[in-house]
Amino acid sequence: MAGEPQSDCLFCKIVAREVPATIVRESETTLAFRDINPQAPTHVLVIPKAHYQDAAALAAGAPDVAADVLREAGQVAADEKAEAGYRIVFNTGAGAGQTVWHAHAHVLGGRGLNWPPG
Repeated sequence: MAGEPQSDCLFCKIVAREVPATIVRESETTLAFRDINPQAPTHVLVIPKAHYQDAAALAAGAPDVAADVLREAGQVAADEKAEAGYRIVFNTGAGAGQTVWHAHAHVLGGRGLNWPPG
């Protein structure tokens, strides 16, 4: 059920502190931690603590929490000193590269980010 922890979800396990992660920020509704396979000098994931399958489900089910995720992503970029700019990416669906079925924003910065993304 949307919003409820899922026993088979890696990110729900990170929220529950059952799986370790390098946490960089935490709020009442979000958790931010370093990606284990970084694609840029700054590569932090910002997730809602509640389980939603993807960004669309999060926006529909908890728009206030979706806003929290975006606000925290901006704060991560500021904390990481991504002065030259940063990118926030939500991969939604397998065809877009989503591999963990828990909504999450990638905050990428610290290097040039080409357009269009590959």
